[in-house]
Amino acid sequence: MQTASKKVVNGWAMYDWANSVYNLVITTTFFPIYFLAVTGGAGEGHRVEFLGRTFVNSSLYDYTLALGYGLVALLYPILTSIADTRGNKKNFMRFFCYMGALGCSLLFFFEDGRLWLGILAFMFACMGYAGSLVFYNAYLPEIAAPADRDRISARGFSYGYIGSVLMQAVGFVLVTLMPEQQGEAIRITFLLVGIWWFGFAQITFRRLPAVEIRKPQKGNVFKDGFTEMGKVYREVTKMPVLKRFLRAFFFYSMGVQTVMLAATLFGSKVLKLPDTKLIITVVLIQLVAIAGAWGMSRLSAKLGNIKVLMGVVLFWIVICVAAYYTASLPEMGINAEYPFYGLAIAVGLVMGGIQALSRSTYAKLMPETKDTASFFAYYDFTEKLAIVIGIFSFGFIEEQTGSMQNSILSLVVFFAIGLLWLYLALARQRKTA
Repeated sequence: MQTASKKVVNGWAMYDWANSVYNLVITTTFFPIYFLAVTGGAGEGHRVEFLGRTFVNSSLYDYTLALGYGLVALLYPILTSIADTRGNKKNFMRFFCYMGALGCSLLFFFEDGRLWLGILAFMFACMGYAGSLVFYNAYLPEIAAPADRDRISARGFSYGYIGSVLMQAVGFVLVTLMPEQQGEAIRITFLLVGIWWFGFAQITFRRLPAVEIRKPQKGNVFKDGFTEMGKVYREVTKMPVLKRFLRAFFFYSMGVQTVMLAATLFGSKVLKLPDTKLIITVVLIQLVAIAGAWGMSRLSAKLGNIKVLMGVVLFWIVICVAAYYTASLPEMGINAEYPFYGLAIAVGLVMGGIQALSRSTYAKLMPETKDTASFFAYYDFTEKLAIVIGIFSFGFIEEQTGSMQNSILSLVVFFAIGLLWLYLALARQRKTA
């Protein structure tokens, strides 16, 4: 196959520009800070009442994310089966996009005393983001030849980082200009994120090629969805390299996604860093991640995808160990600010690259098929299930032990298991070459 025109490729990448503002501004920066403030503060052990139970506020945040991603993961088989056999994947991508943008916009009304609204809106935003990505990812093998998939996948992530940094800057300016109404400034930022996501996504929807709508088929869409996922599973089990890669991806994604989702909570609760410095740090991570994504795509062309992924996962283990010891610095009377900045730069170097390279590696290893949505649903289901386990474990360990520092050790285990499976995938790949 041939790679699609530059207009189509850039249109596809623009969806990363559109939706990445949710991932950075909502889940990584402003919302964790705002959520902790509304629910009692950023100190260790702060608790909040919800649904008749008392939670550590940061653990409630983690549980909400886990539930949102879990619900979408359960829907994946059904939605992608419909998209592949009964309808247009672009319509489903558009539906989840609008759900996510609406959820972000509704966070404007989240204030003290409206915890239920904040939780629901946050879940809507999370589900919209996760739900739209499976259809977005499924377009990659349709618009890019195998030789171009690393480069185009990296372009999407790079667009996302650039766009999200711009939106992050807007939010930072609002907070700076409204120091006496910081909460209102952050809530306005939530609204702007929803508008940004909705507005720029229209470029993608106009440029992505129309997908042939197949004739309706008889049968139960719920049963057919899981049947289709079972077919993908059986195909994967026949491909030893892909099977081992997906097992590795499952475990190291538990670590990668949890770090991305919990980094701000860690800086705020454990290291006691001011909000403004946390915001600047997250922007720094995004800027470094742009170079990391492009650099890793070029490195993979020379060394091979799995080798590069092994090196990156090993680097993640070093980051987690360093974070564990950094968390002890405040107790020793040592300022942890600059070590945290060092960790942020290290995370940025490998954050975008591992995501882009994982997606393109899967696109290369998967078989030629017209059911791309179903195959990428399997990939995204693997990732979302990893997020559910990873972020839930992170919150649960903190709640049970009283310290987020202990949660970091679980991430080291996840990365180590992922590294082992990558090694086994590489060994199998060499054997079959």
